[in-house]
Amino acid sequence: MRVSTVRAVNRLTARWAGALPSDGQDTVLSATGVWPLLAFLADGADGPARGELEDALGMAAGPAAQAARELLAGLGRMRGVGSAIGLWTRPRVALRADWAAGLPDATLGRLGADDAASGRLLDAWAAEHTGGLIPAMPVVVDEETELVLAAAQAVRTTWLRPFRDGGMYPEYGPWAGRELAALHRTTALLDRVGVAGTAAGPLTVLKVLGGTGVDVHLLLGPEEAAPGTVLRAGLDVLAGAFRAVPGDLLPLGEAGPGLNVRHVRSTARDPYLSVTTSPFSLTADHDLTALHEVFGLTTARDDTRGHFPGVSDDPPLSVRQARQAAMARFTAEGFEAAAVTAFGAAGGSAVVRYPYLVRRIDLDFDRPFGFLCVHRTSRLVLTAGWVQEPVPYVFEDED
Repeated sequence: MRVSTVRAVNRLTARWAGALPSDGQDTVLSATGVWPLLAFLADGADGPARGELEDALGMAAGPAAQAARELLAGLGRMRGVGSAIGLWTRPRVALRADWAAGLPDATLGRLGADDAASGRLLDAWAAEHTGGLIPAMPVVVDEETELVLAAAQAVRTTWLRPFRDGGMYPEYGPWAGRELAALHRTTALLDRVGVAGTAAGPLTVLKVLGGTGVDVHLLLGPEEAAPGTVLRAGLDVLAGAFRAVPGDLLPLGEAGPGLNVRHVRSTARDPYLSVTTSPFSLTADHDLTALHEVFGLTTARDDTRGHFPGVSDDPPLSVRQARQAAMARFTAEGFEAAAVTAFGAAGGSAVVRYPYLVRRIDLDFDRPFGFLCVHRTSRLVLTAGWVQEPVPYVFEDED
């Protein structure tokens, strides 16, 4: 997978994050599930639609299509990551064979006269290629649908060091005064956390390592920072635009958002990082046409003419639907995420001795925070999201 492709996909993640509502709400998104589809559409587009798609992609249409094929092949080689491409058309669509042949290992199918049956077929495909995490295709098949182009992606990993389930009771901030579910973990590896000075202010980054080479970066910025601002700052740190100072080099005191560094007496020589965070289980349904400028779809939506002669000569096609269904789940044992993106085209107590003085870092994600699911080697962001609402603590019934 080329570095230029990873940068282009991550830039689209940043564009999308920048368009998130500033007031904050739970969300999860995957630009990795959108970028290849935009590339294939651009390769079959002409006129202004092609130029707008190329701007969103960050490269010319021809190279982007080749990069999309390499990206999908690279995803297929990642442990714990699955991806698939599907294309369905009406029998009357005169599909360009050379364009369809450029879709790597694609499922090719027909949309029949029974729209409900076609919809069930697409739903089954979405469920199959996400392991049931996304049970339905996000677009609707109706009489105007001539073609559906879709991408599915699923990510699963288990933590190298699991968390413990527990509770937390924030005293300050938007979650204050609530009894919440929490995950706890300690480690002697202080470099798992760092603080970077970014354009958005100080940003605390915690890397939670997965056993498949896929990690999740938890991001905590200034309390007043908007979700998109925090996510873009995290992407800047990932890209190397800002350097994070690791935990073993941070100053004593409140060294970053949610983070406190001090020296304590201990029975062991090793320093330790104590982390408390909120588990989360998020779902989101995105209408990409509502953010048409982000995805280069402004002209492509115009149904007064066709924009994709390289896809089909007859009928002339325009983008009528573009949606993504996504989910992410962060638990004590691991992380899983999935997304299905689809474009629908229409015609037209004892005394203890503490002999050692050691460094202790306490990190609490006890207010809204962001996350990036990152392939460790390539630094490709597979999924991004924002946790606005915590999970309430559920007390077990006592007999």
